Amino acid sequence: MRWVEADPDPDTQRELLDIISRAESHEGSALSLQDRFSGFLTFGTAGLRAELGAGPMRMNRVVVAKAAHGIAAYLSERAAAEHWGTPRAVVGFDARTKSHLFARDTAGILTAAGVDTFLMPLPLPTPLLAWATRLLKADAGVMVTASHNPAGDNGYKVYLGGHAADEAGRGAQLVPPADREIAEKIAQAPDVGSIPRAESGWTVLPERIAHDYEHEVCDLLPGFPPSSRRLSVVLSPLHGVGGEVMSMVLARSGFDKLRVVPEQAIPDPKFPTVEYPNPEEPGALDLAMELARGCGADLVIANDPDADRAGFAIPSPEAEGGWRMLRGDEVGALLGQVALTRMRRDSAARSVFAASIVSSRLLGRMAEEHGVGYRETLTGFKWIARVPGLTYGYEEALGYCVAPDLVRDKDGISAALLLADYADRLKEEDRTLQDVLDEIALRHGVYATDQLSLRVAELPRIGAMMRRLRETTPASLAGSAVVSVEDLAEGTSDLPPTDGMRYLTADDSRVVVRPSGTEPKLKCYLEAVVEVPEDGDRPDALARARAAAATRLRHLRTDIAAALGADS
Repeated sequence: MRWVEADPDPDTQRELLDIISRAESHEGSALSLQDRFSGFLTFGTAGLRAELGAGPMRMNRVVVAKAAHGIAAYLSERAAAEHWGTPRAVVGFDARTKSHLFARDTAGILTAAGVDTFLMPLPLPTPLLAWATRLLKADAGVMVTASHNPAGDNGYKVYLGGHAADEAGRGAQLVPPADREIAEKIAQAPDVGSIPRAESGWTVLPERIAHDYEHEVCDLLPGFPPSSRRLSVVLSPLHGVGGEVMSMVLARSGFDKLRVVPEQAIPDPKFPTVEYPNPEEPGALDLAMELARGCGADLVIANDPDADRAGFAIPSPEAEGGWRMLRGDEVGALLGQVALTRMRRDSAARSVFAASIVSSRLLGRMAEEHGVGYRETLTGFKWIARVPGLTYGYEEALGYCVAPDLVRDKDGISAALLLADYADRLKEEDRTLQDVLDEIALRHGVYATDQLSLRVAELPRIGAMMRRLRETTPASLAGSAVVSVEDLAEGTSDLPPTDGMRYLTADDSRVVVRPSGTEPKLKCYLEAVVEVPEDGDRPDALARARAAAATRLRHLRTDIAAALGADS
């Protein structure tokens, strides 16, 4: 009952009282109560993220207050020890349920602790908060969002900057040891009723902050953009906060043939038209592609609810309905080509591309051919963004960092603008994004990727499957001998330890298995590489190579599912 009495939110107070009243007679309520009090939320791949509700294992005002208190204590202690002066923080929020309330609580607690605090004026995209952390030279940035998670979730991303991070990490998400140190401060937080909270004293940023970001994104385009674009674009914000900003960026860059999916244009925390508000999920882009077919569009852009990711679809005569969604690795290669095209010839040796260990190896091959440095990192932009000299980085889950000096995180708005600009310039040459993908494959081989995602009802199931892999190594995958097995929990010379397994086969297929950092899933990342013969009919050879790669992916999927003791 101490939690109920301390909870300042009547909604979660009532929820917990109801569960307690039914716990003795109702097994489900008893289990729910046990789950909610089985620990305290900790920082994962993207900070705090969980289902909204009462208890320390849910997202609520008590958890947020303790998190804000921990961040304030961390900043204040470092500021005193390192002689910063007054620490500074900026707080942003999306349009999810209770996001504004969590952000306001955070601002009040930081202000009461003596932190000079800035609060975003309205729900805005996560990349804008990451950008503002650098712009305002803030020592910390807090973004209240659950990104692409289901409607019932919310979360809390934390960035460091200013005095609290070195140059490579300013405006990037938390990494060790800072995450552990903040977690310790959160664990030491007093009862929420004892945490001081100011009712005013923070600075609400002017609404023009969004326009300043839009102008800087538009300035990424080389030279003055065309006064009139040939490319026709359909945009879906998926009920999130990116619609207005993305629309303004495209309009300012000359894209006057823009249609926004009306059913998904307005922020709505219930996400009524999609089961999961994630552009990767089957069905998420159906309305956008339907509109694109009807209006004869050339490109579909879909941002996730906080607009740090971007999904794309293109016309495809072979696909059902005449449109197909581009895989994250395909977009990763296309934006890599954009980065190479924009790069000055004398700057290649000073440039660095990066991708996560679960992304395609194609970008590395492209970088090598052009004399560009390449780094592989752990999953998450908190690692990619910190690569020294980073020019461009991506991960297969639709995350792209195309301008590290602007946003040191994934940014679905700047990435979408650069890809739309590239598609428009290709259209002027009577070429398409698919043409470029074909050219890359002919030059470097087919790098086909897929994913097996196993959602679990109980988290211990993930640990059991990972133990099974570690105890029994598959001898072969897709008919090819496994020639390399890496337990990523042991770390490597280039990578810190993480829970995962990586397999390479004799025919250069690759499988990486890791638990999701944001959802109750075990993810298996599959890649098959097939070279395209240089003699004979090249288009026909490319088609055969793609078919062979697709077959190999199917077998990889079946074999790794069997190794995990799961159905594919």
